[in-house]
Amino acid sequence: MGLADASGPRDTQALLSATQAMELRRRDYHMERPLLNQEHLEELGRWGSAPRTHQWRTWLQCSRAQAYALLLQHLPVLVWLPRYPVRDWLLGDLLSGLSVAIMQLPQGLAYALLAGLPPVFGLYSSFYPVFIYFLFGTSRHISVGTFAVMSVMVGSVTESLAPQALNDSMINETARDAARVPVASTLSVLVGLFQVGLGLIHFGFVVTYLSEPLVRGYTTAAAVQVFVSQLKYVFGLHLSSHSGPLSLIYTVLEVCWKLPQSKVGTVVTAAVAGVVLVVVKLLNDKLQQQLPMPIPGELLTLIGATGISYGMGLKHRFEVDVVGNIPAGLVPPVAPNTKLFSKLVGSAFTIAVVGFAIAISLGKIFALRHGYRVDSNQELVALGLSNLIGGIFQCFPVSCSMSRSLVQESTGGNSQVAGAISSLFILLIIVKLGKLFHDLPKAVLAAIIIVNLKGMLRQLSDMRSLWKANRADLLIWLVTFTATILLNLDLGLVVAVIFSLLLVVVRTQMPHYSVLGQVPDTDIYRDVAEYSEAKEVPGVKVFRSSATVYFANAEFYSDALKQRCGVDVDFLISQKKKLLKKQEQLKLKQLQKEEKLQKQAASSKGASVSINVNTSLEDMRSNNVEDCKMMVSSGDKMEDATANGQEDSKAPDGSTLKALGLPQPDFHSLILDLGALSFVDTVCLKSLKNIFHDFREIEVEVYMAACHSPVVSQLEAGHFFDASITKKHLFASVHDAVTFALQHPRPVPDSPVSVTRL
Repeated sequence: MGLADASGPRDTQALLSATQAMELRRRDYHMERPLLNQEHLEELGRWGSAPRTHQWRTWLQCSRAQAYALLLQHLPVLVWLPRYPVRDWLLGDLLSGLSVAIMQLPQGLAYALLAGLPPVFGLYSSFYPVFIYFLFGTSRHISVGTFAVMSVMVGSVTESLAPQALNDSMINETARDAARVPVASTLSVLVGLFQVGLGLIHFGFVVTYLSEPLVRGYTTAAAVQVFVSQLKYVFGLHLSSHSGPLSLIYTVLEVCWKLPQSKVGTVVTAAVAGVVLVVVKLLNDKLQQQLPMPIPGELLTLIGATGISYGMGLKHRFEVDVVGNIPAGLVPPVAPNTKLFSKLVGSAFTIAVVGFAIAISLGKIFALRHGYRVDSNQELVALGLSNLIGGIFQCFPVSCSMSRSLVQESTGGNSQVAGAISSLFILLIIVKLGKLFHDLPKAVLAAIIIVNLKGMLRQLSDMRSLWKANRADLLIWLVTFTATILLNLDLGLVVAVIFSLLLVVVRTQMPHYSVLGQVPDTDIYRDVAEYSEAKEVPGVKVFRSSATVYFANAEFYSDALKQRCGVDVDFLISQKKKLLKKQEQLKLKQLQKEEKLQKQAASSKGASVSINVNTSLEDMRSNNVEDCKMMVSSGDKMEDATANGQEDSKAPDGSTLKALGLPQPDFHSLILDLGALSFVDTVCLKSLKNIFHDFREIEVEVYMAACHSPVVSQLEAGHFFDASITKKHLFASVHDAVTFALQHPRPVPDSPVSVTRL
């Protein structure tokens, strides 16, 4: 026992010593281990320790855990539903689901009219896609289903491919619907395929090309389109079908032309329904804090209008159009008409992008507000599956509704359980209660649509706020709004995106150029035109651009540089070349004159003397010609003198600006602050090389400062550095470059210096 007790501390101490030694060796290994570049890190992360010869076997032998992880990634309901806090969330989701369903019912019926379809298909589109999103979506608060903008885009497609003939007073609605329903459902399938495909290839970033001013301008124009499309139901008019550019203008003109044919009963019905809806919404806003849930004004209006229409016989007595027969039960799945794909592909892609942009925008707003994350790529997949499966069951393309999403959040909704409850409520309406709305006036649905446009039409005030905040964003908003109004929704979006990208290019073509000065007793350099304390360093010019230099603005960069330096560089170079050429011509004339004199002298002497004189004259002329050629060469390319890695301390005496009688710049060094460069292309490389060449011609040395590491790598890959432009011209900061330039006012041979350089 004594030996054991005595040896215990020694064993423990030895163990600790061994552990410390291993820790030190491990630290030393990591300290001595060379750093890995990005390529090596990616290689290790991709393959791990598996032999490269068995990569395909490793891929084929996917484990159950990996398959389950993939399933959880694309079926999020399996992640959050088992952790669902029933006590805390169920009551709020139940109330929220019922509130959203109450809104979903009248909006589904109304927005089906926007899509040019019978109202029952709006109910289908309020059931299938909502339940599919419950399974695959990552946002807890958005309400997927029928949406005015999407519906009017679908309506423009259905009316163009399946128009209705209005030459006769009777319209064959059965034949019209039979032609339009397959178009809308096939369009939904194609939209879903686009969205699922883009989501699987992680193309969710496409929404970044739709800026907020663009989306708001587009939705405002779409709201105007929706408003105009409902005028025929408000006034009870039969209008011709217009599609393509200027269709909105033609529709407004036709409405104005046929306004005397309006039906009084229809107008009164729409006006009364609109007033009731507005009053209820005002009460909801005023009593928001006191009410547990908003007053269902739309549902009450729907029920009241149906009862009044049935009791008073509005259809027969006042010729008010009603919804008509709503078949009970669900329809069987139908395969899409693939023959229509070629006609629908352009519109489908536009609708897919717009629908995703609206959904992800609202989803991210609610996610930030409640502290969770929305996966943009999974949202594409979820929305795509909603449209794909919905299209098979006779639905038209859907997206996220702004008004319903706000209601779903404000009434206590915490998850998509609220969406599932609302879809089940709609299922009950479809199966049992749909026939009760047979006598619902279409004018009431039009009033519901128009009143719900209030939020989007308020976006017209964006023009005033953008005028004060950002004129470029205002221009994007106006172009988007105008193009969408004049060219329709699909072409308007294309024009808006192209214009937005072109505006970015134009703005980078006209950046802010500045000459920098040093703030006294600091290493800080600021624009001398904006900061009175900043003073230019004597003998040194520091130039900076606020944007990267690339093919679109490289020429502007060079021109601005020469202008801001206060020296006409091109004029000096041309004058220098002219004077050097003139010197060459004078020397050649002098040589010719001397040769003539020598010939005259040689003719009066003997033959032997003549031979000696001619020989010496020929040597002298040869030497003079060589001198002239060397002078011209040095005037054209002063940097050739550094071919062996050296730079002359000064140019040849006969070719300097001072020797030629030309004005000299008041600075000897030019520093290019390239901190704004994010990349360089071949045009930028050539432009920078030309800057080095031109300023060296006027005896000004050029340096570059503050380049980022990726830019330096691109400069190396583009073979920018050579014998005349070395990395000794590249500095880590502007202050380092200024310090070096002050110590070396003229080009010097390459030698180690103490200033920090890249």
